[in-house]
Amino acid sequence: MTRRITWTLLVLTSVLLVLAVVPLAVLMTARERVAFRDSQRAATRVIAAVAEEHLSDHKPATVMRQELDAAARVGDCAAVYDASARLVASTPCGAARGVEAEELAEKVLSGHEPEPPENEGRLLTAEPAGEIRAPSGAVVLARSAAPLDARISAIWGWSAVIASAGLAASVLLSVRLARWVSRPLSRLDASAQRLGEGALDERADVGGGPSEVRRLAATFNTMAARMEALVHGHRAVLADVSHQLRTPLAALRLRLDVLAAGAGGDTTEELASAEEEIARLSRLVDGLLAVARAEQVTTRPVAVRVDEVVAERVAAWSPVAEERGVRLTAPDGPALSAALGAGHLEQILDNLIANAVDAVPEGGHVTLDHRATGGLVRVRVRDDGPGMSPEAKAVAFRRFGNPEAKGTGLGLAIVHRLVTSNGGTARLEDTPGGGLTVVLELPPGAGGPRPPPPGGGPGRAPKYKGVLKIFRKLGGGAGPPLCVLCVCFSLGGLGAFCVLGGGGGGARPPPPPGGGDDRTAQDLYRF
Repeated sequence: MTRRITWTLLVLTSVLLVLAVVPLAVLMTARERVAFRDSQRAATRVIAAVAEEHLSDHKPATVMRQELDAAARVGDCAAVYDASARLVASTPCGAARGVEAEELAEKVLSGHEPEPPENEGRLLTAEPAGEIRAPSGAVVLARSAAPLDARISAIWGWSAVIASAGLAASVLLSVRLARWVSRPLSRLDASAQRLGEGALDERADVGGGPSEVRRLAATFNTMAARMEALVHGHRAVLADVSHQLRTPLAALRLRLDVLAAGAGGDTTEELASAEEEIARLSRLVDGLLAVARAEQVTTRPVAVRVDEVVAERVAAWSPVAEERGVRLTAPDGPALSAALGAGHLEQILDNLIANAVDAVPEGGHVTLDHRATGGLVRVRVRDDGPGMSPEAKAVAFRRFGNPEAKGTGLGLAIVHRLVTSNGGTARLEDTPGGGLTVVLELPPGAGGPRPPPPGGGPGRAPKYKGVLKIFRKLGGGAGPPLCVLCVCFSLGGLGAFCVLGGGGGGARPPPPPGGGDDRTAQDLYRF
């Protein structure tokens, strides 16, 4: 902005200076030329007056000689011609003699007023001696044009100096004015950018710039303060809901498990149905909280190695896929980096893999691949399951929009929000031969190491798989019809978990970070 304001004022000032200085210099030059000509013609008439006395009245040439000597002393050349254009007297210099001077004298003697020519750097002028209609002779005077050229050069030189000084002053004033206006706007822009990146305590400086900019900064600060209060209040509500809803649901399910252990017949079936409803309600609460967090997420992009994250998530979900009879693969791809928020790609892929593994029947295949295309990083999750109808695909990214969803229908909404908040796009396509393909196009990032996502980093999944294997051993085989195992533990920032296992039932996959869609665990809850 500073540059644009400076250049605008500079161009405007230059145009004004040109329109003012150039015409003034041209006018002063013309006046100098006229004054020089008038002075030269006045000197010529003085000599012509004394020459007339000598030529017509036949007086002595003494006075005429004195005037010619005076003209020679000031650097002029003069010559006196009679009525026949013959040379009568002249100064020692010959600029007023010669063919050109004689022609000029003849024109004057014939009653014309010729345009004074220039000869050897001198301006010639001629005046009749006596009456114009019947002159007794003519006087030609040649004067050097050097003084006139010097005065004209001085006029243009001073005009250039004045214009340059005005232009320099304009540059200084325009730069100062531009900075006075643009600096507060630049600071306000930086504050708005930091506020958009999640610094809710950011405030703009209201102490500088024009009054309009100061009012804008004050309005921005009011908006930022209200936004901070709303976001903090929203987060507090989320925390309260998380604590007040999730913990009682888990406790209620534990009690139902205890009741089911001692019940029999139809009571056992009713209690099992109640447990399923509580599990569904727990998944719904988890999904809603995850969507709320995803919608208020503020992205601070970092370089994320897509190939590494894809390999890690495939390795984490492979045991779950094998247990379901689904083949989960990821062919080797190029080493690519995407600009995403820390942990977002893991959360996105976990939701998509969970959906695909649950949707594909036994013997199916889920494939993840990635490549660079059109300046973007494209990641695809393909399955050969039943796919989606066109109507379902049109609303799949909305909350509860998919009528074909088996669960809460929130996972794809979370995926879409995380992808778009990072500047990417997500779409659904049909897999050739049947199935569904989720295509993610992510902004490229600079190469470099990928920082671990919040909550433990890439090492979380192997730990989680090991714990699940332990629970499989503890929960499998013999035991009461429905045993209850509640183990609370912490895995590097994962939080507290309560694992519930039924007799003979293996552990299910972990819920994807941020809440899965329809494929969350029924036997593993975080609260």
